[in-house]
Amino acid sequence: NEFSTKHIPVNVAAWGTAVHSSDSSDWYAPNALDGLSYTCTHTTTQTDPWWKLDLMKTYGVNRVTITNRAGCCESRIDGAEIRIGNKPSDLLSNPGRYVTVNIPGTSKILTLSCHGMEGRYVFVNLPGTSKILTLCEVGVYVIFPDNLATGRNVTQSSNFGAWFAEQAIDFNPGLTKSYSACSSTSAQTNSWWRVDLSSVYRVSRVVVTNRLDCCPERINGAEIRIGNSLENNGNNHPICAVISSIPAGVSFTYICNDMEGRYVNLFIPGDKRFLTVCEVEVYGVGVMKFSVLGN
Repeated sequence: NEFSTKHIPVNVAAWGTAVHSSDSSDWYAPNALDGLSYTCTHTTTQTDPWWKLDLMKTYGVNRVTITNRAGCCESRIDGAEIRIGNKPSDLLSNPGRYVTVNIPGTSKILTLSCHGMEGRYVFVNLPGTSKILTLCEVGVYVIFPDNLATGRNVTQSSNFGAWFAEQAIDFNPGLTKSYSACSSTSAQTNSWWRVDLSSVYRVSRVVVTNRLDCCPERINGAEIRIGNSLENNGNNHPICAVISSIPAGVSFTYICNDMEGRYVNLFIPGDKRFLTVCEVEVYGVGVMKFSVLGN
């Protein structure tokens, strides 16, 4: 059956890094990304306080959610604005969507529809003097395109610690915490990673995201292979492309010209080679199968 990730929003907020205009005790900016509604951010009393989330790359944002503080000071959020854009320093120059926030005391969560607005930065700012900005959770939801690799069975030739094969298809590009978002084999001969698409597809392109924090050269020389056999673990398949290099933290697209196959392999020939991948995306269309019925 066809597998689709369409219309399934993913919260990408915790993949980024947060700062705010001032700290009040231990109410730090990252508290809004920890998944806990009882740990909150808190600026000092100041003019025009703000909170900023750097998603580390540009996304088309479907919606933003804000969880307000419960039990105290619920009205502090009134008048806050939410902005999305690509300018990190001058937040008011971002042309992104902004609204006045008013979260009723009976409903702690505000949801703002953003309709695919693009931006790397999400700002919450509170205009005015003698203001305190408190946020208990911020969610940023993105609808990803139909990546055929998502939710499929994946494996690799070995595991380096907890850098499991599945982490290369979890949407998270690992730009802040590669150890929990990227896959890696141990150093070995002819390392490989493979995804089983469950049926045969005509693969138009494969997108590979390289590690940001270390060792981007490890991907150099990796081969993208596509086919239908598991002989030699699928590493004998025809080659779509050879990865000469990918800069650290970058996603690069390789055109495969509708090569047919159920399995997509990344194979890196040589001795004592790590294969480290932070995301693999596979795009294409299914191959229709027809049967001829006799009379």
